[in-house]
Amino acid sequence: MRLSSGRLFFLGILLSGMLPGLALAGPAQQQFADWLVTCNNQNFCQARNVSHHHGLIMALSRSAGAKDDMSLRIELGSLYAPPTKLPAINGRLLWRGKPLQLDKKSWQITPHRVKTTNPGVITDLLRNLVADTDNSPITLVHAQGSVSLDGLKSALEFIDTVQQRLGNQSAWIDPGGLPPEKTPPAPGLVAINKPELPVTPLSATELNDLLDYGSWRMANSRCSMDPSQREVRVAPLSGNKAILMVSCESGAYNVVDLVWVLNREKPFHARRIHLRLPFNWEDHDRDVELMNTRFDDHDQEFVTLNKGRGFADCGVTTRWRYTDDQFSLVRLASQPVCDGQETADAWPTLWVAN
Repeated sequence: MRLSSGRLFFLGILLSGMLPGLALAGPAQQQFADWLVTCNNQNFCQARNVSHHHGLIMALSRSAGAKDDMSLRIELGSLYAPPTKLPAINGRLLWRGKPLQLDKKSWQITPHRVKTTNPGVITDLLRNLVADTDNSPITLVHAQGSVSLDGLKSALEFIDTVQQRLGNQSAWIDPGGLPPEKTPPAPGLVAINKPELPVTPLSATELNDLLDYGSWRMANSRCSMDPSQREVRVAPLSGNKAILMVSCESGAYNVVDLVWVLNREKPFHARRIHLRLPFNWEDHDRDVELMNTRFDDHDQEFVTLNKGRGFADCGVTTRWRYTDDQFSLVRLASQPVCDGQETADAWPTLWVAN
């Protein structure tokens, strides 16, 4: 099941004050055959196989800039089949019918994962894999697991393009003569003020008064959700502000909430919250639907989760920080392919902030 086809999501963000020569900060997500690649506003790119893998995943990442900051891992396991119940993969990985050779000095080898951050090892392996015109998959002895390489070359070319490595020695595909030092650095990271911590917990009186107010709001809002299933939740935002979340509409696996910011004590003055992305996301509305919301007390962040299906292995999730009387986006992650592999905390990011 897919939320979207393999369309290119170039989001075209040009941060104000960007210096000449910096890599373009364009969050992008595209599927090439059996490979999904995602690059965020820092031009940090991630890619992995997403189709018919039976839990065998090859995932890679690379940061922008001249420094060779990259990683590659092959692992077995999924949300359906935790790795602890599966046999080890070391020594069972095959490519073109022969064992995949992994130097123990360069690879971190555990029963269900092999991983390396060695740039030379990663680059050599990837170039060897894409040189195979038959796109022979990586497989497991006596198991269904399979890493399709169909689309890997295009995914690597996409990363080279986003990070402006074309014609550079550091390019994974068709390296040129330019030295790695000529690779544009990552764009400047968006800075968002952190809330004053710790935030004083709500007193019993504040909590009861806010819940009573939330119940009144719930009773006087136009919502289709069965009243017996609706919920009122509150959390402290600051020393004098609180956030109120009221469930309103319900679908098969998503609940749309109404959200207000208000003062912690009577008399209450509530302001309805509408969140808007700080960038244009092609084929997506910049106004964020407030689905399955919660407030993360530990990080003091407001979280939304738009699930692609009830299993919650795909969709879009956002995190927002409340400072200076407004919410600012600190993280957006998207997984358009529902393949039972990841929960929301592991989805690839399209937007990050400091």
